[in-house]
Amino acid sequence: MMEPMRVALMITCVNDAMFPETGKAVVRLLRRLGVEVEFPAAQTCCAQPMVNTGYLDEAVPVVRTFVDAFAGYDAVVAPSGSCVGSVRHQHALVAGRSGDPGLVRAVAETSPRVHDLTEFLVDVLGVVDVGAYFPHTVAYHPTCHSLRMVGVGDRPRRLLEAVRGLRLVDLPHAEECCGFGGTFALKNADTSVAMGSDKARHVRGTGAEVLVAGDNSCLMHIGGVLSRQRAGVRVMHLAEILAATEDDASGGAPAASPGTTPAEEVGR
Repeated sequence: MMEPMRVALMITCVNDAMFPETGKAVVRLLRRLGVEVEFPAAQTCCAQPMVNTGYLDEAVPVVRTFVDAFAGYDAVVAPSGSCVGSVRHQHALVAGRSGDPGLVRAVAETSPRVHDLTEFLVDVLGVVDVGAYFPHTVAYHPTCHSLRMVGVGDRPRRLLEAVRGLRLVDLPHAEECCGFGGTFALKNADTSVAMGSDKARHVRGTGAEVLVAGDNSCLMHIGGVLSRQRAGVRVMHLAEILAATEDDASGGAPAASPGTTPAEEVGR
């Protein structure tokens, strides 16, 4: 009999601080599919903010903490193409600058085991229909890092198309950046807002009730524009839709355990 796969949840900073429901949705979803998820309490940042702003040497201890926290797992799942892209493409660069062969080896061992949620579902578990129910009209925004760095391809759309009750509509110019870009939104605010406004206009034109994406950072940006425009379109992370079932009292929106964190959800 095969040993069960050891799977860890990499929650990411944005989700941990601002969108804990997403992490809890990942846990509920994977448990429904028979996967037990662990939450390494030692995890911190993936180091992307430091790398993106040029502080590669300062990122070395952060990467070291990452590989230590997630050592020994068969798979690490994250609800963020952005952070997965950082781990798989930036950690080797940081480790190479450290001059530490041990860190280089640890990164080479850990990074390939880090998966975007959609990759893990489709490629590792071999599942497209996850048993979700979400009776709403939905548009999907493919975030830049998930599309270009991670290469999730059509996996998110395939998962959404298999959700019962969900009507998926095409988003014009879907592959255009929303304008968030992490620190780009702070350093180039006017350009960022203009790009976000373009994206919001395309979303409104679809008639969708919900805009879904695999990164809450992008949804925060687009959702902020939609909210200020009083567009009546809500934003939701893909994990929350895939975790939703007919049993949810909120009519297809994911039921949550009030007041719990993702780590506490794992321990429930």
